[in-house]
Amino acid sequence: MTERFVSAAELMSEVLGAPGCPFVVIDHPISSAALDELSTRAASAADDVAAALTR
Repeated sequence: MTERFVSAAELMSEVLGAPGCPFVVIDHPISSAALDELSTRAASAADDVAAALTR
């Protein structure tokens, strides 16, 4: 998700009984980002997801 929605994700994880659930955050916005920027963000996010899954 983008950083703009972090507080909503934290609240939702609390409501769903999974407080502190890790999630990956990328820069906001994505709708106006160029393809090369989105590719860079996706590569970084993939590394973060892998790290979160292997902790």
